[in-house]
Amino acid sequence: MIDLRSDTVTKPTEEMRKAMFESEVGDDVYGDDPTVNKLEELGSEFFGKEASLFVPSGTFANQLAILTWTNPGNEIILGDSCHIFQHEAGAPGLISSVNTSQIPSSNGVLKVDEISKRVRSKDIHHPKTTLICTENAHSSGNVLTIEESKDIYEFAKSKNIPVHTDGARFINAAVSLGVETRDLAQYSDSINLCLSKGLCAPIGSLLIGEKDFIDKARFYRKILGGGMRQVGVIASAGIVALTKMSQRLYIDHENASYLGKELSKIDGVSVNFENLKINMIFYNIDNEIISDSDFHNKLHKQGVLINPTDNGSGRLVTHNGISREDIDTFVALVKDILSN
Repeated sequence: MIDLRSDTVTKPTEEMRKAMFESEVGDDVYGDDPTVNKLEELGSEFFGKEASLFVPSGTFANQLAILTWTNPGNEIILGDSCHIFQHEAGAPGLISSVNTSQIPSSNGVLKVDEISKRVRSKDIHHPKTTLICTENAHSSGNVLTIEESKDIYEFAKSKNIPVHTDGARFINAAVSLGVETRDLAQYSDSINLCLSKGLCAPIGSLLIGEKDFIDKARFYRKILGGGMRQVGVIASAGIVALTKMSQRLYIDHENASYLGKELSKIDGVSVNFENLKINMIFYNIDNEIISDSDFHNKLHKQGVLINPTDNGSGRLVTHNGISREDIDTFVALVKDILSN
């Protein structure tokens, strides 16, 4: 199968499987797992922060950050299109008992003038604004530049409000911008990095920040059930993900660009090149030519997995399991389906 649904479908590499088999383990809740400790040290060093914490998933990391930064009844500011608001099942209200103030952000960029309107004044009628959440790279495929991130961060500092970044694909963003990860990370107080997307680890994310924040988050991780004991078996794959697989993300970006250009040559297909910045291609097919269901089903019968299009709109994601040959096969199939 050619699987273009997401980079979450990546399989662990042979090097990861070997590392998992040979991993040295201990009880991580006691702090005794040397492999987890090594991963957390690498994560903090990679991002230029004091500490990091290994957790089961990206959603876990985001919600743990919110829980750590806030108190019940507080309010957080975030984009209305971000993953935390759209795809984490209302967890901020359920887990942290916070309100969410959503800023229109179709492309993921939070404008400082819009943020400033949402910061609550000290008034008996208002909840306290205690966190600003950004997302980089954004699920639209867009990337926040260093300048955009800096503007948000400096405003937040002027109001004494921390910034948490959902950086599930944060290294993708840095690669796209051509900057060091730590240079981009300096404009976030905490960051979630998913090891299980384009970095190919089977499980896990890192929550990264300064030591006091991570110490507090470790306590809340226990409360949320994230104490995973001999988890070095999984963390060993995360080490390979961070040190090795992060170095090849540019290949996924190049393949995405190639796929977008080839698709755009087909009659009945349009590609959003404005947001083709990482490993995601957003496209539209002409529903006058073929319906969403027929397009999806015909590709599936030919051994191609995509998420169903919605009124012609769809997303494709390149990753370690997708080669140039796979892309050529996919493009040829789309061309054939739309011409018959």
